[in-house]
Amino acid sequence: MSNPKTFPCAEVALRSASAGATARMPRKTWVLVAAVLGSTMAFVDESVVNVALPRIENDLHASLAAMQWVVNAYTLFMSALLLTGGATADRFGRRLIFLIGTAVFAVASIGCGLAPTIHVLLVARALQGAGAALLVPCSLALIAAAYDDKERGAAIGVWSGASAIAAGAAPLIGGWLVDHSTWRSIFLINPLIAVAALWITIIRVPESRDPAAPRTLDWPGAILAFLGLACLVYGLTASADLGLGHLMVLGPILASAALFLAFLRTERISAEPMMPLELFHSTRFSGVNLLTLLLYGALGGAFFFLPFLLIQADGFSATAAGAVYLPFTVILGVLSRWAGRMGDRFGARWPLIVGPTLTAVGLAVLPVSASYAAILTSMTVLGFGMAITVAPLTTTVFDSVPASRTGIASGINNAVASTGALLLIALLGSVSSGMFDRSLERQLTEARASAPVRDAVLLARNGFVVPPLPKNLSDQERRVARSIVVSSLTGTVRTAVWIAALLALAGGVSAALTIRPKEREPSKESF
Repeated sequence: MSNPKTFPCAEVALRSASAGATARMPRKTWVLVAAVLGSTMAFVDESVVNVALPRIENDLHASLAAMQWVVNAYTLFMSALLLTGGATADRFGRRLIFLIGTAVFAVASIGCGLAPTIHVLLVARALQGAGAALLVPCSLALIAAAYDDKERGAAIGVWSGASAIAAGAAPLIGGWLVDHSTWRSIFLINPLIAVAALWITIIRVPESRDPAAPRTLDWPGAILAFLGLACLVYGLTASADLGLGHLMVLGPILASAALFLAFLRTERISAEPMMPLELFHSTRFSGVNLLTLLLYGALGGAFFFLPFLLIQADGFSATAAGAVYLPFTVILGVLSRWAGRMGDRFGARWPLIVGPTLTAVGLAVLPVSASYAAILTSMTVLGFGMAITVAPLTTTVFDSVPASRTGIASGINNAVASTGALLLIALLGSVSSGMFDRSLERQLTEARASAPVRDAVLLARNGFVVPPLPKNLSDQERRVARSIVVSSLTGTVRTAVWIAALLALAGGVSAALTIRPKEREPSKESF
């Protein structure tokens, strides 16, 4: 679940985009409206789909691995293309690329909503991610071009607040639609928003470019990064069914290692790299990105599994499952500004230690109780932890690099956040799938289940939902079968979320080791 407040450094990406742009004051309000509509679609779609995953798995007769790809296909394309999307906008025109991104996103959303099979849905989700990689950085850059320095902060606040509210309300609204209509409706709302965004952009938004933008784009770097991530995620996901020793698992993982080495070499020799490696000479910059990878990976992994626990195991409706995110979002939105002031006053080191640690506590206690009040309390703790973390994390990214490199540093940090969620969903999904199947077998043996019960329970293998039970089972056999599946599901999700909690805690430890108070990097001036 991402939004402008949980997506690190999103606001500050505006700074570099504003270079050389001329404000168009009469049209600035329309620019802001179009930017909010466009970015809201992308943020909402990233957060709302989680509550629909159990229903999608049931309706399309899919597996847990397929549900991982419903999330990861979107995140993979957005993560790998995000930096290229921003550079393309500066080079060819922010309005043009925003229009293309919005149109691609709308068409892909229709494909998601009408998808007859899981394979069509996955292709459409990938196209959504590509569209989001274009429209999200463009929405920020359009605001930067329309507002001068004195008004830009207020415009950012409106963009951030509106997008955060929409992204926070999305799971609740999406859950209600899943309960009272169909999961397809959460995608079919997007074209309506896109039509408004496209009309306003065509009629009211002026074109802008960055005269200093590179004349060439780092397409080799973008392609290598995409292929490396795709191979790694595929290998991790496939290992759940095939095992780590299988050629179709080892092959993609080894290929990803080779591709990442080629990516590093390409970035080192490129005249205009999408990821300048010299930025990582800064211990603070490397440390804060490691923290981002661990923390946002933990958050993405936990939020992927949470709806399965709430809806399938605990029996909550999709609406109720969506509502549990509200404390997290509200606290994050309300307290982030305060946390930023505290970070400015006392430094970023302690907030980046305390925040992830508190986040880890919220994650650790999240799956312990099926009580709705207890889950809301856990989400509240989680919200406090992230609120303490986000603004100081952003500040640390900028303080770690020269002022002229803040834009690219922001983009790298955003991509790292998405990559963390992408990789952890793949890794935890693989681990959890095997754990779930083994738990089913163990409990069947312990219960000395009859053959009909065993056959019914094994229908749940390779999935993560309680399957429809055969009608020929007696009431007692139904209770036994359901109990075994629910118990296995609950135990598996709890373990996955506890692993996520440990990773969040590791993020706090990494901050303690790499981020020193008021430290200046000796090599910073030589970048």
